[in-house]
Amino acid sequence: MDLTRKQALALLQKYNQESFHLLHALTVEGVMAWFAREAGEDEHFWSLCGLLHDVDFERYPDQHCKKAPELLAEINAPAEMVHAVCSHGYGLCSDVEPVHQMEKILFAVDELTGLIGAAVRMRPSKSVMDLEVSSLKKKFKDKKFAAGCSRDVILTGADRLGWTLDALMEKTILAMRSCEAQVAQELAALC
Repeated sequence: MDLTRKQALALLQKYNQESFHLLHALTVEGVMAWFAREAGEDEHFWSLCGLLHDVDFERYPDQHCKKAPELLAEINAPAEMVHAVCSHGYGLCSDVEPVHQMEKILFAVDELTGLIGAAVRMRPSKSVMDLEVSSLKKKFKDKKFAAGCSRDVILTGADRLGWTLDALMEKTILAMRSCEAQVAQELAALC
């Protein structure tokens, strides 16, 4: 794949300026890189899909996952990346189904990273480093906590992967730990 991270990041920033959206994109990028390494897959491709998964969300929220192909065409993103980006909204705002392992992981971790991020902001440490699955599960069960994070999508994501909710949570926490410092550093440089 000829697409560089610099090109992907420039496209992301062209359509996303809010620090919250940039933080989410960088986090999902890092999480997807971790999962790729764990699976022995193409880290560059997986991470770029994570970085660009919400490329259209900030500017075109009503056309989320529908506007993405047009934006991704600006950088000649491969068809596999367009499919992956569009599939993460399956059943919500897209009829593109996640079929590959990477797409299923992206679908599952998108909402879960948001829930974990909200849980981390409530912790004295403000870090995922000391977050445990048991604590996250309590937040998950509290429907008022981070109400915008769909528990149904997270559960569906775990099910599509054939993983338990605990396994998905544990892996995603580990993935977020692996990139927390780098994400914070890069976000500070971007904002």
